[in-house]
Amino acid sequence: MAPVIRDLAGQHYQAWDNFVLTTPNGTFFHQTGWRDVIERAFRHTSHYVFAEQDGVISGVLPLFHVRSVLFGNRLLSVPFCVYGGPLAADAATAEALTEYAIGLMRRLGSDLIEFRMRDPHSLSWATRPGLYATFRKTIHTDPEQNLKAIPRKQRAVVRKALANGLQSTIDQEVDGFYRIYAESVRNLGTPVFPRRYLHLLMARFGQAAEILTVTENATPVSAVLSFFFRDEVLPYYGAGRSRARELGAFDFMYWQVMNNAVQKRDARMFDFGRSKVGTGAFAFKKNWGFPPQPLEYAYRVAPGRKIPENNPLNPKYRIMIELWKRLPLPIANWLGPPIVRGIG
Repeated sequence: MAPVIRDLAGQHYQAWDNFVLTTPNGTFFHQTGWRDVIERAFRHTSHYVFAEQDGVISGVLPLFHVRSVLFGNRLLSVPFCVYGGPLAADAATAEALTEYAIGLMRRLGSDLIEFRMRDPHSLSWATRPGLYATFRKTIHTDPEQNLKAIPRKQRAVVRKALANGLQSTIDQEVDGFYRIYAESVRNLGTPVFPRRYLHLLMARFGQAAEILTVTENATPVSAVLSFFFRDEVLPYYGAGRSRARELGAFDFMYWQVMNNAVQKRDARMFDFGRSKVGTGAFAFKKNWGFPPQPLEYAYRVAPGRKIPENNPLNPKYRIMIELWKRLPLPIANWLGPPIVRGIG
């Protein structure tokens, strides 16, 4: 019997999330919570559908229609998330969900579909190799074993950071984190998302999200917002002030995240997230002993269109990035959210 594609309604949320939780390739970003957060924070139209066979969910597809004068007309699964795409129990379901997305692209006149799949090669679609990698590794129940797993040179850096008298606290206080994050991304030449987005994330995901803040003499120097899913910890939004690098606050911060996740959350997988190949963030994660895993994504492009290069490594954005770094922080925080909305 062929799967039937249905629109997600409120009464299906729990069944959808149960399917994500129990399907091996399911990710934190396939959950229904992202639909509510992204719709309310960025006003993008969602198209969440699931496949049903004999009254049981056999696959889900979280999808958003993202339209921007600067960045094009796209269907993304999932914007503001590093993973996504169809999640299916069998090949027939995966094909049905994919065909739904293609039909929706035609109806909406979108330029392309982007499935942020960890393994895009199950589809015969175009990919974009060489741009991103993700970093995932099993962690041990014994902190000493995790320390030994860090390559010797980087392990020495972590030990030095641990001796710098830094402290860490864990809470869900968004405003303090946002001040650090907004300053950090401005210094990188990147627009910041609205503060409301973080408040919605924390409200929607509850205890599956937390903020760890590192302080020096009670002064915040770095912070990271982490997600928890099954036995995984995902330090997702990390940031630091200029003093952070000098103190080794990033090394201290991620070490604290790892230890807390093991001891308090029974985490066994550390997902260091996505980084662009050739960047400082890429080198930092690799130096921690996390092998980079190519993250190519899958693209279905409308006739006459091409895969966009909406990333900071595109030379056409170089001048804009350098100018952004010089903006006063209040102006950058005001201008950033409308731009980020279209990037996705």
